[in-house]
Amino acid sequence: MTDPESGPAQVYVAAGSNVEPENHLRQALGLLRASFPGLIASRAYRSRAAGFSGADFLNLVVGFSTDRPLRAVLERLYDIEIVCGRPREAPKFGPRTMDLDVLLYGDAVGRFPGATLPRPDLVRRAYMLGPLAEIGPNVVHPTLKRTTGQLWSEFDRAGQELTPVAL
Repeated sequence: MTDPESGPAQVYVAAGSNVEPENHLRQALGLLRASFPGLIASRAYRSRAAGFSGADFLNLVVGFSTDRPLRAVLERLYDIEIVCGRPREAPKFGPRTMDLDVLLYGDAVGRFPGATLPRPDLVRRAYMLGPLAEIGPNVVHPTLKRTTGQLWSEFDRAGQELTPVAL
């Protein structure tokens, strides 16, 4: 099992914005690529806000390998959110310039400072699972023991439409 305190790990991160989303996603991708060499990214998708009423989001998922421990990855993601204009105390459900969430850190399972892994809503949110299955269809979910491609092919997409958007 991957030790989130020591790496190395294959990491998948969801990125989303509904405030000037094209600009903020491009900015975040540039910072992520500079921070995590070899990063791969899904296409961007438009989806409705989840958990609150607001402007549509643009979402994507990135994947990268790192030797950084989970806490260092999270700190870098928080820094990128701040550079993109998101205050540290931003409300959980509301408009945001940038939201970066670790979906998977290797096969780590459990509650860790700043993250629960795998991300609990990963298999309930099309905007997370669909883009993850696009870039990592053979990635095995550490608790469900099924690939993201299998999980996505069986996912009930009713009410969770994803529309590809060029960045």
